Amino acid sequence: MADQLRHDYLGCTGHPTIKTPNIDALAKRGVTFTNAFCQGPVCGSSRASFYTGRYVCSHGSTYNGVPLRTTEWTLADYLKPQGYRTAVVGKTHIKQDHAGLQRLDVDTHSPAIANTSGGFESYAHDDGLHPEQVLDPKLKYNAFLRDNGFAGHNPWHDWANAGEGPNGEILSGWLLRHARTPARLPDEFSETAYMTNRAMDFMRESQDQPWCLHLSYIKPHWPYIASPPYHNMYSGDDVVDAIRDHTEKKTTHPLHRAFMRHGESKHFAKQGVRHTVVPTYMGLVSQIDTHLGRLFDYMSQQNLFDNTIIVVTSDHGDFLGDHWLGEKELFFESSLKIPLIVYDPVNGHGNKSGKQIDSLVEAIDLIPSFIDWSGNQQQPHRLEGRSLANLSKGNEEQDWRHAVFSELDYAWRPARAALKQPADRCRGTMLRTRRWKYIHYLDLPPQLFDLETDPHELHDLGTEVSFDNIRNALQSMLLDWSTSRAWRSTLDNAFVASQMGKATERGYIFDQW
Repeated sequence: MADQLRHDYLGCTGHPTIKTPNIDALAKRGVTFTNAFCQGPVCGSSRASFYTGRYVCSHGSTYNGVPLRTTEWTLADYLKPQGYRTAVVGKTHIKQDHAGLQRLDVDTHSPAIANTSGGFESYAHDDGLHPEQVLDPKLKYNAFLRDNGFAGHNPWHDWANAGEGPNGEILSGWLLRHARTPARLPDEFSETAYMTNRAMDFMRESQDQPWCLHLSYIKPHWPYIASPPYHNMYSGDDVVDAIRDHTEKKTTHPLHRAFMRHGESKHFAKQGVRHTVVPTYMGLVSQIDTHLGRLFDYMSQQNLFDNTIIVVTSDHGDFLGDHWLGEKELFFESSLKIPLIVYDPVNGHGNKSGKQIDSLVEAIDLIPSFIDWSGNQQQPHRLEGRSLANLSKGNEEQDWRHAVFSELDYAWRPARAALKQPADRCRGTMLRTRRWKYIHYLDLPPQLFDLETDPHELHDLGTEVSFDNIRNALQSMLLDWSTSRAWRSTLDNAFVASQMGKATERGYIFDQW
């Protein structure tokens, strides 16, 4: 998993100039899902859905720093009974439920608790953002840098995520204007190289037992700064046009307008910023690809390619100026859609390898898939996704889902204050079919996009189309869904509520989940 990697910034998913030969080669041996979506386009809520196989309104971790309940099962809980060692190298962005543990009279400082994160063994857990105010004094990566001569209180910032000025001054990677400056340390000491090395260490230690490793790269998430040669591998000529239109600046939708006023959005709207930042973002992606190549070579040497399933994905995308926005969170495709490549060695040399599947896929489908691949029994009473095991063989399924869902909690963002919204009213829920994308907000107008006639989502129909037309368009796509009766009931309630300018009672469009 890469952090904040867009679905369209790989060679195998259509970017015209980016160099990702190792991921592209894996895609040719596996299956690429071209319509994969996260359940919450922000790190914490998305990863909680990846780990639990459940929608955000089910697991309750609605944003970064919101604890994942102790009672929630994660991938590790499903695989450990099968004898798997499950571990994480890199980022989880899961906050432990200390209050829940204390209520159960569990010592939150015990080694068993301290060495877990998101249910995984913390082999080399590192959430990757270490400014002074949240610097972990026990950060292993900082210790690694100091051991290799990169001294200082916070080498993560001063060396890995900073450049150097003409007089030796530190140029912080937090500032977008420094994005083209080379990081102060060589690539071999970068976060991406370090995480790859630790992944190989884990594989070396675990060769006598089945294992599942979550290798969770911190990049290309900001700070946007890269070690040589990745800092200048690309130029402004490689920057594709932003998906945006000047008419969007006049949008009447209050939340889109409020997010355009965020600092990161204002910066990405400035002339020249994209041509400074995007080449470095691309370089960070190519850096991950290079080190995945090292990892794949190691796996081949150890005969691991013949008995290891590999999934390449991302927790969410990055606007990079699309729709006059920075960062992620709102439900545009740039933020919501994720890359998803599955290599299954059982099928890796068959005539279905290299196939692209356009079925609507959700992040929560991975846990049921891992359960299938491990030979365990499915637990549909808890899991809300569908196994990709059959699709990953290159087989199409006629009876597949007709819509995907995602959720947003913007209570933590400046937009909430700008809109004077109470914290518990800052919820949005998206329903996306192949043609339509409908978004329901509490106390705010809905949004609607016709992806058939407006694939770039530049024309919001939410306040222009009649209520009956919206409802009928969406319900016609859900009629043959196995749970369509319950969904139609909740859809009716949501549409009526939005049409009347009111909100559903508990703040979710789909309370009957």
